[in-house]
Amino acid sequence: MTVQTETAQAGSALERVWFTRCPVPTATGLAYKLGWLEEEFARDKLPVSTLQENAGRELARHHYDHELPGLIREGGNLLAIAARAQGAPTRLIGLTWIDEAQAILVRPDAGITSPADLKGKRLALPRLTEFPITPTTRGRSIARAMSLAGYKGALAVAGLTFDDVKLVEVGSGGSPARETATGDPSRGLSRLWEGIADLVEGKVDAVYVKGASAVDAARAAGVVVGIDLDAFEDRRHRVNNGTPRPITVHQDTLDRHFDIVVRFLAQTLRAADWATTHLPEVREILKAETRSGDDGVAAAYRNDFHLSLHPDLSDEKVELFRRQRDFLLAYGFLDRDFDFDAWIDRRPLEAALELLRGERKAA
Repeated sequence: MTVQTETAQAGSALERVWFTRCPVPTATGLAYKLGWLEEEFARDKLPVSTLQENAGRELARHHYDHELPGLIREGGNLLAIAARAQGAPTRLIGLTWIDEAQAILVRPDAGITSPADLKGKRLALPRLTEFPITPTTRGRSIARAMSLAGYKGALAVAGLTFDDVKLVEVGSGGSPARETATGDPSRGLSRLWEGIADLVEGKVDAVYVKGASAVDAARAAGVVVGIDLDAFEDRRHRVNNGTPRPITVHQDTLDRHFDIVVRFLAQTLRAADWATTHLPEVREILKAETRSGDDGVAAAYRNDFHLSLHPDLSDEKVELFRRQRDFLLAYGFLDRDFDFDAWIDRRPLEAALELLRGERKAA
């Protein structure tokens, strides 16, 4: 999810709060759907808008980049990490971890039911994506990066490496971003899982997928989950583009609108609290957020996911996130390394927690 404020010029007044979210469970998305963000900023006469519903092509592209001052983003970590590696003046202010149906799909008769069964098999690897973000690699290869990370985690469980399997490039390499230029990232999700067709046709033996839309696509194609990555006990084997999921903010926003960031985070924390006792309502909201049905949402989001929507900066999540940075660097998805620890700013989240504690005490 991205929060963008119209503050492109230094010293300009804040006129609107914009945000965009990935089609996954986020407390920010819940806070918006519940009307709490609009209520919070109504006293400032600040309208709240989303890139999905309210933006045109020019603003919609900022779901994929950090080029605007006044930008807060909660979304997949590949774009956030790569932007920072390119020198974008962002700060990491929160992390969430939501298991969202990471799986390796196989044909029903494949006999692949554990990571060890992948040895010698053909694994679908999405081609490099032609993304309209230049001049470097940022955003070009989301599906490719996710697949490699998913396979790497599964293989490691069995003591295997990429030397033990064959990676087969699939897909057209076309750009989901071009298809979602209106600002709705969920419309291009099917392009991420083009390997399912190759699996059905017998060109590959396994394909990595993630999320509710992938669950629906698998059912429609008649393939099954051979390996449930969410079942791996060690979180290190489940690190990927959405785990952990970062919240990043443009330095300009922190410098000039710190209170807005704090209040925004406070509403996400409040929504995360609400979610712990409203699972049916959360699932209803998720159907619209993920463009999926009841079965897809139920299958993708399990393990009491609604109890852990709160962003934090725990030592465990930070180290898992560092692991993802290291993976992206090692496999060529980053232009260069950067000072990971200096990227983190704990102040906004600490202030948001203190704000909520004060409100509860007063109540």
